[in-house]
Parts: sequence; structure tokens; C-alpha cells
Amino acid sequence: MFSCRFPATRHSLLAAAVALATLAPATLSLAQSTKACSSGMLYLSFDTGSQSQAEYIAQTLRRHHIKATFFMANEKTVNGDYTLDPAWAPFWKSLVADGHAFGTHTFDHVYAKRDLADGKIEVKPQFGANGGKLLAWTPQQYCDELNRVDQRFQTLTGSHIDRFWRTPGGHLTPHTLAAGEACGYKHVAWAEAGFSGDELPSDKWPNQMLLERMLKNLKDGDIVMAHLGIWSRKDPWAPAVLEPLIGGLEKKGFCFATLRDHPAYNGNLKGPVAETKAGKVHKAS
Repeated sequence: MFSCRFPATRHSLLAAAVALATLAPATLSLAQSTKACSSGMLYLSFDTGSQSQAEYIAQTLRRHHIKATFFMANEKTVNGDYTLDPAWAPFWKSLVADGHAFGTHTFDHVYAKRDLADGKIEVKPQFGANGGKLLAWTPQQYCDELNRVDQRFQTLTGSHIDRFWRTPGGHLTPHTLAAGEACGYKHVAWAEAGFSGDELPSDKWPNQMLLERMLKNLKDGDIVMAHLGIWSRKDPWAPAVLEPLIGGLEKKGFCFATLRDHPAYNGNLKGPVAETKAGKVHKAS
């Protein structure tokens, strides 16, 4: 029971002010999460890469109270290590704590080249022991490659990834699509307007052009794809584009969510996947 018998003292007023100040960020976040999304919902997604912009992107999303989806492969970084090495555990843990979603991008960033007549898939890993080699994989081997990301992520963070996957380079074949579905993953591409262009040469595709194109063309339901850093782009995309892109889209009345809330990917697409085997078809809603 609260009592109103005693007048507030200067000390109690100060304590109340401190308490309100402590609650302010949470109140702001709640206000933003319940605001009207007059133009609809967008879904930011980021693939791993050189990681040169990883911390900047995380901080920008945090500042705007935005949740995104991250597709992870064990790629070489500007630090000379790899994205799923133990040194990156604090980074991934911080993203888990922020409430982001996570998917697999194949562990060794494996490009699917073509389907083979015997039901196998010709693939070319970019990293790992077989980096640069052409291999013929069974659907189960491809499934195991998808699951390696979940296994490593659980080791680093104590959390499983979501049941999303994205093929490197967008190279999707009927066999890889079937293998992913059979071992419990749903493939996620991106909208044409959602292609950030961060891997294009910056002399031909300057950041301002990419920014203006996305602000003009993005529409309700679009999935946006960018990277946590691209080796080849001389003028990095994220520092120049991400902040004005988010600000501009918010002014237009867009809100943001993870793929967990996307109509095509929500439902039974959460939880452990490492024990799922190809051949057991998982029917996701």
C-alpha cells in the first residue's frame, strides 16, 4: 500500500527524477515500437563479409532501436581472423542480447555451381580446407554445411540460429533449395529494391546514388540486403548510407522488423536445427 500522508522532500523528488531518467530509454523504445507504420514494414538483413563495418552497423541499429536479421558464414575479416572465430563471440553475443535474428549463409561461404544428374550438387567453397575446390556434394552434405553455422553459433553465444538460410551470391539451384527445406531451413532472398549495391564498384555506383535509389523504390514488405563489410568497395557503403537510409525511411513512415515477423518466414521457424537431417522434410508454416 502506498501512503500519501507525508509531503515529498527534496531528497525524494531527486530520487524520483533519477528513476524517471533511468526509465527514459525504455519508454522511448516502447513508443517507437508502437508507433504507426503508415508506409508499412521493411526487413533489414546483413550477410557477413570483411566485417569492416560490423560494429558501426550494430551501433546504428542499436541507436535506432531496430532489429535486423544476420546471415552468417565463416568469412575472413579485416582483423585476419574469421567471422565465427572465438574472438567474435562478444560481437555476436551483443547482437543476440539486442534481439536480432540469425540465419546460416553456409559455413565456408559455399557457392552452388550447378545440379548434377545423380542428384548431387556441384559446389565451390570460398573458405576452409576445401576453399577454391570444385566438389560434388549430396543433399545431406549440403544440409550438414548449413548446420555447421548453427553449431558454431551455439558454441559462441549459447543460442541457436533461426531456420533461415541464404545461398552465397544468390546462386540457388533446385537441389540446394530442396536440401535446405529438407533439413528445416527456409531460403531468404531479397527484394530488387532491397539490393543495397554495397558490393558494386563505388566509382560507377556512388553511395549517394545507392541511397537515393533505395529511398525511392523500397515498399512495404521488402527485404533489404547488405553486408558487414565488402573488401572490394573502395568507398564503404554503411558509414555513408545506413544512417540517412534509416532516417529517410522512418520519415516516410516505415518500421523495421526481423524475418521472424515476416509473413513468409514466421511461424515454426525458430529453435534448434543442428539435429535435423536431410530427408526428413520439415513443413514450415
